[in-house]
Amino acid sequence: MTHVAEIVTFALANGTTPEEFVKLSQASEAFVRSAPGFTHRQLSQGEDGRWTDYVVWANMQAARDAAAQFPQQDCAAGMMAAIDPDSVQMRHENVLWKMSA
Repeated sequence: MTHVAEIVTFALANGTTPEEFVKLSQASEAFVRSAPGFTHRQLSQGEDGRWTDYVVWANMQAARDAAAQFPQQDCAAGMMAAIDPDSVQMRHENVLWKMSA
C-alpha cells in the first residue's frame, strides 16, 4: 500500500493574520483526525508568505474522499474565506520514501 500526500499551497486573503489562520486550521482537526486513512498533517509558512498544508493519507481513495467531504464541514467556510482563492494549488502525490527522527 502506498501512502498519499495531499499538498495544498496557498496565500492568505488580505486581512487574515497567521495566528487567525492557524486557529481556523486547528478547528478542522476533528474532521481530519476522524477521516478514514488519516496518518499525518502539518501546516507551514514559507519566507515568501505562502503556506503549505501537508496531509498524509493511507491511500489515494482516502485522500480523495476527505477532499470531497471537506467543503461540507462546519470549519470549511472560515478556512476558505481566509485563503486567497486565486493562489490555491492542490495535488496528490504517492509517498515513495519516508524518514523519521
